[in-house]
Amino acid sequence: MSSEKLGYTAAFYVSGRLVLGSLWQTLKDAFLHFLKLKSPKPHIQWQTEWQAFLHDHVEFYRQLSEEDRQRFEQRALLFMHTTEVFNGDEPASFEDRLLVAASAIIPVWSFPQWHYFNLKTVYLLPAAFNDDFQCGQKDSLYTGMVGTGPMAGKMALSRPALYQGFRNPNDKRNVGIHEFVHLIDMADGDMDGFPERLQPYRFAIPWFELAEKKMKAIEKGRSNIDPYGASNKLEFFCVASEYFFERPQMLAKKHPKLYEALEEIYQQDRAAIVADIKKREKELCPCGSGKPYRECCLPRD
Repeated sequence: MSSEKLGYTAAFYVSGRLVLGSLWQTLKDAFLHFLKLKSPKPHIQWQTEWQAFLHDHVEFYRQLSEEDRQRFEQRALLFMHTTEVFNGDEPASFEDRLLVAASAIIPVWSFPQWHYFNLKTVYLLPAAFNDDFQCGQKDSLYTGMVGTGPMAGKMALSRPALYQGFRNPNDKRNVGIHEFVHLIDMADGDMDGFPERLQPYRFAIPWFELAEKKMKAIEKGRSNIDPYGASNKLEFFCVASEYFFERPQMLAKKHPKLYEALEEIYQQDRAAIVADIKKREKELCPCGSGKPYRECCLPRD
């Protein structure tokens, strides 16, 4: 859920929300010893068992050719070398880090030189959280958060929500992708709901006009886009992106203009990729199990 608190000079932007500057003290108290870690990062080598983990948990990875899977692994390894991930007060497991890396790679897959210069640390929390990063409270409604000011270079994610985003690839929701799309939006220096680092600004006006039309349809209950997308244009961009990566064929059918706009932004024709995969469902699965593709690793739409 979003909340706006206006009229405070110490306020800063957090994932489309204005939050009191005093929140920084809570964040600082909770994570101070993490932020002061200065020890050299250990060198990470790719482990063969990580391929099986990605295959089992990340549908996007399963859809790739063998050559592209290797590229995905290389990019995941680079991400893990450049971004710290903590689970509670301990470094996160490599499984956690792989899912965070996958969330980062998927939206910028067609931009191999992309680097999240605006992210240094990801914190995984045990459940949804509130403005004070407390879990289990009545107002613990956030599953992801990024921002500027004190939150610059940081991301907070609910660990269960991160896993659920990959466990169910058909619900049009993936909090990891959602928050990394916010970072992509922020990369041009302004979180405004349009990623100028991916597409020239001259295309911003048509995008905003389309977004406004779709947001009004959501408000009137005439859309299958997540209602959270009507919160503001920042959240609409992220919610629409989740839909694009999770249910591309449905998006192309129900919202063709929105699909085309996102296809242009991300330089990925996700619907065509899924359609091509389904044509091969009677063939033997490429994983080597000996089973038909449709009975083994075929992504379910």
